[in-house]
Amino acid sequence: MNNFEKYLKVFTDTFDIAEDEAKNLEYQGISEWDSVGHMTLVSTLEDTFDIMMDTDDIIDFSSFEKGTEILKKYNVEM
Repeated sequence: MNNFEKYLKVFTDTFDIAEDEAKNLEYQGISEWDSVGHMTLVSTLEDTFDIMMDTDDIIDFSSFEKGTEILKKYNVEM
């Protein structure tokens, strides 16, 4: 499984959604992606990719697409 597939799986598992829905998802775009869901998502991504995100990056993580940009800062290539 490549990094993009892992990233996608974190979204689909965390929010119990389909892959197509995950790829277009924005923060609070579904009820599951609230503040608690956001921290669950961040924690799972940190565990999956063995990273520790800065607070600013956690706050800026506003969509599926933005998340791929942020992860590149941590040498996670998609």
